[in-house]
Amino acid sequence: MDRIPISVEGLKKLEKELERLKKERPEVIQAIKEAREEGDLKENAGYDAARERQGMLEARINFIESRMARFTVLELDSLGGSKASFGATVDLEDMDTGETKRYTLLGPDEAEPSKGSISVLSPVGRALLGKVEGDEVVVDVPRGKISYEIISITFQGSAALAKL
Repeated sequence: MDRIPISVEGLKKLEKELERLKKERPEVIQAIKEAREEGDLKENAGYDAARERQGMLEARINFIESRMARFTVLELDSLGGSKASFGATVDLEDMDTGETKRYTLLGPDEAEPSKGSISVLSPVGRALLGKVEGDEVVVDVPRGKISYEIISITFQGSAALAKL
């Protein structure tokens, strides 16, 4: 069974989501019951919507619960070093365009690319792991290969999450 890295903060966020989802269960069951009482289920949009909501709710609960057993929880404030690894904030320069990017490497269940964090399991994350400042990395993406130079690697601990 493969382990999945996650920060203490990321785990807390998922635990809160799981608790909220479980609290929604009775509401969904009640909505199904009420819709069922309306009669013919073949043409009952309320019933169909409630059943769909229940299916999505249960699927998300099952997904989170199944992942939790595989988590390796890491304290961001205790991480450091000179190599790119979980918890590192990496500044990159696209060698073709000169554009710079900053990514914080996190687990797949907490990464939010639109906010500047990426998964260590993503193509860019995998390419960065173990690299040091000055290294060149080539990443295969759908539009082709992108070459980056690592400008800096820092470990900002849980403060990095506050900036995201």
